[in-house]
Amino acid sequence: MKVLVTGGNGQLAACIKDVAKDQNNLQFIYTDSEDLDITNQQHVADFFQNNTIDWCINCAAYTAVDKSESDVDLARKVNKDGAKHLAIACKDNNVKLIHVSTDFVFDGKSSSLYSETDIAEPLGIYGLTKLEGEQAIQENLDAYFILRTSWLYSEHANNFMKTMLRLAETRPELSVVADQIGTPTYATDLAAVMLKIINDNSTNYGLYHYSNEGVASWYDFADAIFEIADTKTKVFPINTEAYPTPAARPQFSVMDKSKIKEALNIEIPHWRVSLKQAIKNL
Repeated sequence: MKVLVTGGNGQLAACIKDVAKDQNNLQFIYTDSEDLDITNQQHVADFFQNNTIDWCINCAAYTAVDKSESDVDLARKVNKDGAKHLAIACKDNNVKLIHVSTDFVFDGKSSSLYSETDIAEPLGIYGLTKLEGEQAIQENLDAYFILRTSWLYSEHANNFMKTMLRLAETRPELSVVADQIGTPTYATDLAAVMLKIINDNSTNYGLYHYSNEGVASWYDFADAIFEIADTKTKVFPINTEAYPTPAARPQFSVMDKSKIKEALNIEIPHWRVSLKQAIKNL
């Protein structure tokens, strides 16, 4: 089977490459915005016409949460229009789509785990445009998997784990927000789930939540990074108000993974277990 991966230079695509090293049954086409501009519908249509594709994994996204508040048009072009163009091309060419979305579609005001049936009410432009992308896919395609995830990190690209480890080299102490609660997710674990969907040739289409197991604040996450990496940097908890940002973040965005565990027959690692593996690999 031939698999198109958009956003081919990003963190998640790099993790797909890691997981796919031993997958000789799959052929991958990795594209960046120069190879495939998903904001251009004709470009997408031509690309699908000119290449044999069985599955498309859409890792392309505008993910600058704060910058999106002032760069609304581009965020919408990538996150909404890009998703719609891929969905239409997938339908026209009988291609199955795996699309990555986010916990930021929720307002964070819940006191219990978010399920796929809970109402999505984004707080900012990033979450709104990602939700619009989900809706565009659902309106234009039946053979899709939308995977909402959270707090992605890995050995690749820029992410919270690598930032904390870099700061720990020069800073004896750091303050990190402790009142935003979610779940760190190892991008390699998410990549493995995507390839399982493809290898199983699953037809359990729909919207799913996927993150690692467990619950953490950003402070908890940072503290665990320093503990596992055995650094001497001390971390102190602060409230969101002490670290203002242009975009509001959901205060609680822990997702219920029951649906995907049952549909794909998978076990999901706890976030600390995966974090230890990531730091070991680094």
